[in-house]
Amino acid sequence: MPERESRTGKDWGDGMAAPGGLLDLLRVSAVVVDSDGRIALWSPEAERLLGFSAAEALGRNAGGLLLAPENRARARELFERVRAGGSWAGVFPVRHKDGSTRMVEFRTMQLRDAGGDVYALGLGTDADTVRNVEWDLALSHILVRQSPVGIAVFDTDLRWVRVNPSLERINGVPEEAVLGRRVGEVLPALDVEAIESRMRRVLQTGEPLLDQQTIGRTAADSEDHTYSESYHRLEDANGRVLGLAIAVLDVSERQRTAAEIAKARERLAVIADAGMCIGTTLDLRQTARELAGTAVPELADLAAVDVLDSVAGLGGTTAALQVEGSLVFRALAVAAGYPTDAIGAADPVGELASYSASRVITQSVQERRPILLQRVSGSTMRRIARDDSAAETLRQAGVHSYLSAPLMARGEVLGTLSLYRTVNARPFDDQDLTLATELAARAAVCIDNARLYGRERSTALTLQRSLLPQEPPDYDGIEVACRYLPAVSEVGGDWFDVLPLRRGKLGLVVGDVMGKGVHAAAIMGQLRTATRALARLDLPPAELLYHLDDITASLGDSDSMATCLYVVCDPRHGRCELSLAGHLPPVLVDPAGRAEFPDISSGVPLGVGGVPFSTEERELAEGTLLALFTDGLVERREVSIDVGLQDLLGLLGGTRLPLEETCDVLLDALNREPDDDVALLLARRGNG
Repeated sequence: MPERESRTGKDWGDGMAAPGGLLDLLRVSAVVVDSDGRIALWSPEAERLLGFSAAEALGRNAGGLLLAPENRARARELFERVRAGGSWAGVFPVRHKDGSTRMVEFRTMQLRDAGGDVYALGLGTDADTVRNVEWDLALSHILVRQSPVGIAVFDTDLRWVRVNPSLERINGVPEEAVLGRRVGEVLPALDVEAIESRMRRVLQTGEPLLDQQTIGRTAADSEDHTYSESYHRLEDANGRVLGLAIAVLDVSERQRTAAEIAKARERLAVIADAGMCIGTTLDLRQTARELAGTAVPELADLAAVDVLDSVAGLGGTTAALQVEGSLVFRALAVAAGYPTDAIGAADPVGELASYSASRVITQSVQERRPILLQRVSGSTMRRIARDDSAAETLRQAGVHSYLSAPLMARGEVLGTLSLYRTVNARPFDDQDLTLATELAARAAVCIDNARLYGRERSTALTLQRSLLPQEPPDYDGIEVACRYLPAVSEVGGDWFDVLPLRRGKLGLVVGDVMGKGVHAAAIMGQLRTATRALARLDLPPAELLYHLDDITASLGDSDSMATCLYVVCDPRHGRCELSLAGHLPPVLVDPAGRAEFPDISSGVPLGVGGVPFSTEERELAEGTLLALFTDGLVERREVSIDVGLQDLLGLLGGTRLPLEETCDVLLDALNREPDDDVALLLARRGNG
């Protein structure tokens, strides 16, 4: 029979090898006692263990030198047993040279010389050292055999020496089949080159490598797993390198869990981004663009937002518009996380599209539920594309998974969020469906708010425009031009008016109702009507504002207020009368082109009550320009209103442009996208 292969996998050759370190650790001493009980041989280790030198020990009676009196009888019994050919092993108290007692573990046996004389050999070492080694070995054995971590021991040639049961299970190979072999001979499907490179590095440097990851498969698996490996060099007590140990742990489940946690965090980040990025304005199309932009690339590679045309048209209803069983949508936004031709297959933004009942987007709206197509095939591609050409474009772009989530707010379906995956090879799953539904629900509220706001703004703007005067006619002696510019965000209560008065006079009015929306526009309409009625009585400006003050206090809420500037121009006599109710003063530009704000009392807003108004008279020479305006013209968030007022003076000073052009210059220079309504009224005295 062939001899059993060594655990180290080494061929001992002539039997010579470097010594191990265990005997050095135990420091085994040797003592030989002759038949008379005298010490015949004494090793250096015995001297280190008991303190007596060879000169002090040799020839001395062993019992008298090394044993306490009470232990000598027992020692003689054991000695006689050994002389008779027996042996004894155990722990016996031995006296040290310093007088202390040491517990020594002995292995004793009989020796004979050539002459037939009998001797007793005692091999002894410190009992505590033996116990510690035994505990270490026992503990190591238990840990290695019972540890859930796979443990392998390799020699310096990178060949297996030991394998614990856990690693046998991970490898799918028993220990006997790996001993003496290298990793690649047993597990070729692993990254052998990387593993052995780490092994050589640890053997060379002595520095451990921890949590090194390897992806591959062993004989126990049919698919790749992820393993965490820690490498440690093994040395004996003298520092001689014996090999290395590797601890292996299958962390595939941990990796999957970590990946799921990372995905969950990404989903939470998408929801957080949605809260901050969607609904920053009350513009319907901007809100749709924000929704599409939030969905890519974290959730989808391509996102499209389509709403029912009744919603986009701000008609005041969300009932689905049907044409021969189809639903009519309007595309509001498309966004891609990566360059892709698929974006060209989406419905063009701003255009209408009629989707039949077989389309997924129609089904999602009618059934009021999200629809997930994990795998998009040729037959299902046509259900998500607008036509055959778009379906082919999506196919060539690599669209393989699709998800449609309805936009629902306040119990009504507004449209859909469509999501596509192209670059991301993972198909949409149930967790993606949940995230898309949450994202759509949050965005739908913002879209509905924008829709409702747009409807209210449209109503207020229609009301306000209907209450403002149309293009003013020509008046004798005075040229007039006017502009009204509604706010980008919300309509307010600004107004202006030009009122023909008796004896060739002309009344000029600008005002600003505090507040926004339909309510402010309605109060503005009432104040404009009241101003027209009072002006017919040919009242002085201060008296007219006094009556308006009483009327304002009776309109709407108790805190309704407005500012107003009323100017009565008399072109025949070349003068004008002005009165302010908390409003900004007009700009007077004299015939020489000098622009200034007349120094007149600003008064208090209409609706305050109890404070009289004053009237100021100014010259209105031929060519003099009057500019009446509301604060929306000169107010900007980032700068003081004084800056806007000075800019206005600078633009009007020295100008001789026609009034219509002057209006355009002022609006273009001072407020391109106003946060507040702007009413502007210019009047210039001509030839009387």
